[in-house]
Amino acid sequence: MGIKYKLKLKDLKLEYFKEYFSPFLKYFKKTKKIENYSDLKEFIKKKSAWVTQVTLYGYLKTRMGAKYVLMFEDETFLGSINKAKWNIYAVALQDLTFYTISYLKNERNLHDTEKSKDIYFEILEEEIKNEIPKEIFENAKKEFLKRFENINWTDYYKSLPFNSSALALYNWSPIAEELKTLDKKIVLNSMILKWDNIKKEFIDIINI
Repeated sequence: MGIKYKLKLKDLKLEYFKEYFSPFLKYFKKTKKIENYSDLKEFIKKKSAWVTQVTLYGYLKTRMGAKYVLMFEDETFLGSINKAKWNIYAVALQDLTFYTISYLKNERNLHDTEKSKDIYFEILEEEIKNEIPKEIFENAKKEFLKRFENINWTDYYKSLPFNSSALALYNWSPIAEELKTLDKKIVLNSMILKWDNIKKEFIDIINI
């Protein structure tokens, strides 16, 4: 995916700007039509990465203000951001995978829900080269299978499909708990609004 998760202090300024601004710029690039499941996988991967970066960085920047950039000089804080990004991204992938397959099943009469497994696990495998932590990798697979076994494919895409990733943003953001509690509604809504845009885009470009 388009996220680099391992920041080094010597590359701080360059990496900071690349990490912070690249998702914004990529979002405005025209997205091609989704003609097959390979296109769908790329859509899920890119949009999940975009939502993860924009919402996490946006929240940190809002909460920390002028101190935001300075915090990137703290290796412990960098580690917390990296851990948060991977955990949020893993759940974002799940939500968007389930949403798109549920939508296709009900709106396009495509019933192979097993495709969701193929897509999700292929994306996770591709993230090994980006150094996804092994523990997060394994936990993500287990959580996906657990959700897969209990999902209602008929209702998922129209019944709060992105709540899990919104809660992941809230839970994993490296912000003091007493501050997060005050921000909960705003944080959850910030991600849901981003997903609303992705949903509209998906419906516009799906051509399977």
